[in-house]
Amino acid sequence: MAVRIDLNVSLDGYATTTDQTPEKPFGEDWGRLVSAYTATRTFRARVLGDTSGAGTTGIDEKYAQQYFEDLGAEIMGAGMFGLHDHGEDPDWRGWWGEEPPFHVPVFVLTHTPRPSISFGNGTVFHFLDTTAEDALAHAVEAAQGGDVRVGGGVHTARQFLQARLVDRLHLAVAPIALGRGESIWEGLRGLEDGYDVTSEVAESGTTHVVFTRR
Repeated sequence: MAVRIDLNVSLDGYATTTDQTPEKPFGEDWGRLVSAYTATRTFRARVLGDTSGAGTTGIDEKYAQQYFEDLGAEIMGAGMFGLHDHGEDPDWRGWWGEEPPFHVPVFVLTHTPRPSISFGNGTVFHFLDTTAEDALAHAVEAAQGGDVRVGGGVHTARQFLQARLVDRLHLAVAPIALGRGESIWEGLRGLEDGYDVTSEVAESGTTHVVFTRR
């Protein structure tokens, strides 16, 4: 069992954008930030339900496949589930429709818990108002020996990194500069201590940097 994080970040370390609008809740820059991942065969099949085999099959695809391998449970923040925009809607079931791509228990960290939501493909969203350590304990139990992924957003990911709870951090560094947003590195000076670090450049120009706990 390992605790993992996979994030898309810019060259200057930003994992969120600041140009969101009600009409475009992810902002204009989001598509640029995640373009290498969303072009992969795995993303198209797992998230979009495209079984045609379309999508990239190179190094970006290799990491996209790893994103879902051996996954037993997921942890995410309220913003990733959409509660910041839809928190007053009791019928909100997340961004992913009736086929969320997780297929495992998902624990959503929020200050306003709500009843759990179950889907036919095995995804179950549980809503917790608790600490990173307690959420991880719940996720480890639910994972039944599988890995636990901290999916994001960046604020949630930093909580687990600051608490030294993460065994593997994978950053897909897009070859773009955002200049503003929320930085993955804030408050994480010296994070590399205790980790082995490798990097690999994909055909898209995205650099995959992996921190693995020694």
